[in-house]
Amino acid sequence: MPDSQPGILICDELDPAAMAVFHRRGLEPEVRTGLDEEALIAIAPAYEAMIVRSATRITRPVLEAAGALRVVGRAGIGVDNIDCDAATERGVVVMNTPLGNATTTAELAIALMLSLARHIPRADRAVRSGKWSKKGLLGSEITGKTLGVIGLGRIGKIVSERARGLGMKVVAFDPYLDRSTSGPSAGGVELLELDELLECSDFITLHVPRTKATERLISWERLAKVKRGARLINAARGGIVDEEAVLDALVDGRLAGAAFDVFEQEPPAKNHPLLQREDVIFTPHLGASSQEAQLRVAIDMAEQISDFLLEGVARNAVNAPTLPADSLGEFAPFLLLAEKMGSFLAQRMGGPIRKIELTVGGEIGRLGVEHLRLALLVGILRHIMEAGVNFVNAPSLAKERGILVLENVEEEADFRHGEITVRAIERAGAETHVVSGTVFGREPRITRIDEVYLDLPPRGPLLLTRHEDRPGVLGKIGTLLGEKGVNIRRLELGPPGKADDLAYGFLTLYEEAPEEVIAAIAEMETIREVQLILL
Repeated sequence: MPDSQPGILICDELDPAAMAVFHRRGLEPEVRTGLDEEALIAIAPAYEAMIVRSATRITRPVLEAAGALRVVGRAGIGVDNIDCDAATERGVVVMNTPLGNATTTAELAIALMLSLARHIPRADRAVRSGKWSKKGLLGSEITGKTLGVIGLGRIGKIVSERARGLGMKVVAFDPYLDRSTSGPSAGGVELLELDELLECSDFITLHVPRTKATERLISWERLAKVKRGARLINAARGGIVDEEAVLDALVDGRLAGAAFDVFEQEPPAKNHPLLQREDVIFTPHLGASSQEAQLRVAIDMAEQISDFLLEGVARNAVNAPTLPADSLGEFAPFLLLAEKMGSFLAQRMGGPIRKIELTVGGEIGRLGVEHLRLALLVGILRHIMEAGVNFVNAPSLAKERGILVLENVEEEADFRHGEITVRAIERAGAETHVVSGTVFGREPRITRIDEVYLDLPPRGPLLLTRHEDRPGVLGKIGTLLGEKGVNIRRLELGPPGKADDLAYGFLTLYEEAPEEVIAAIAEMETIREVQLILL
């Protein structure tokens, strides 16, 4: 036990079981809910640990004010309400509870599927309105039907297990899993390409994160391939389904029904056209809302915070491996750099990454290449999986997805504190990209992208272009961005390459550019490639 009590602030409501855990471990947290940023800044210096759910935001100003803060805990999976970059820069560990919500979310998807199959919400409304009639309520058995699971992560696997227990055939799409693992070794789930899954599935359920690769994953074009009469369930993230396209598919009978626990805009507008349809079921983002889930995440977080403060063990850290506090402070900027490099490569590659070559040079190599490898894998995996990737499970998740990591340590480096270089390879003879970086002061910098050497802070949306090296190209790009109110934070240029004589542009933006601007840039005569990468 420490000589003095560490200050612990619980910012959002937790199940009372959490307090019982803290008391058993000899700790006395303070509960102060409903605090805004200004109020948090005023009291932040007094605490070594903060615990939040989804209501409270731990922003950069809060972290800068919290000089003694060592750990922020999120009782749940998603950490969108915590500025993880700012926390990492200051050596503050951010941890979540990745296991607590998986079963509850999976069971909601099954419940929505059964409700669609038997028209349960419509039948309930009919009886409540005084109607006692089966007309229009002819249902469908699920036994013997095919369930298509898009995304075979933790939640997708639980859905698959439950569905097979109900007598369904389960097929799945996950581009980061090897199709040779289909069948009994994959729990009886057959892996297919996405279009194949859509063509054969009676029910389709989504369990992927929202990333650039998954936005509008279920689009007009994809819905045209769906087996007529199929039913669609989205209990993952809003925005991965094109809601307008779903409306059209329902109108023409391509889809027999749909169920949404999440929307692109939450709550949806009152005049949203899907809300007017009887063949669509809605729930208000209930994925994690069960007594058991809330109890689990509260207990898990209380145990994790206690272990960290009393024993120095960081379990389920999303931004740092288990390191002593003094080493973490020195190492943190390089961990953030490695994660950003992984994030860049996951978005830059045209297909699944199969091999990573990690080279660490200079002083930083003596602090442990394995930690940089973990940070790199976390950055990659968070762009291809549902939420829940951390420094503990990243190696097993990468192995499961066939990502091979090769390491090399060099004593010399071009920069005093050290340098990281990563080469990502899609498959033998296919797409390859290289990125290098270092840390100046405590700020990560990308110093090389493919054959271009530059000085690029990896923060914010990055617009990458390859274009003909002519006057006026960047001016027109700036005009298109400016017309939509998108400001350029920083501009880096690369000379024409030897292979194709195309120049590079790297434009760091203050905010994400709308899709129509990206499309307009892509249509410019001089543009050969344009990509928006979120760092």
